[in-house]
Amino acid sequence: MTATALHPRLQEIADEFTAIPGPERLQLLLEFSQELPPPPARYTEQHSLLEPVPECQTPLFLAVEVEADTTVHLFFDAPPEAPTTRGFAGILHAGLHGLSADEVLATPGEFSSQLGLQDLVSPLRLRGMAAMLARIKRQIREQRS
Repeated sequence: MTATALHPRLQEIADEFTAIPGPERLQLLLEFSQELPPPPARYTEQHSLLEPVPECQTPLFLAVEVEADTTVHLFFDAPPEAPTTRGFAGILHAGLHGLSADEVLATPGEFSSQLGLQDLVSPLRLRGMAAMLARIKRQIREQRS
């Protein structure tokens, strides 16, 4: 995998988005929003363990856990009334959860541009997704050092 190539799971998601017409992409984003699993109780009971992502237009919080074998686990908390933000978190969860730390760190920061959503959602929302990915990568680096 090169520095700009996507992991096959993320590439499959990107291909799924670009293979359908624009309005249907929003429906697919909504489906990812609905598939985002809730965070485990340890995070809902101690919300301070989650990192806020203020770049998102609606409240989004995340946590990253890296196991000893470098497997990455992602946890997100976003309100149900924020389907775009939840959708972006759902995409990152579906594409990156369970990968190795190196595989996640190799994900290009501009990955969201490969979803074909630029004409459907605001640049501010796309920056929110990039901010989620940047925080995920930073948390991985911090846990590995």
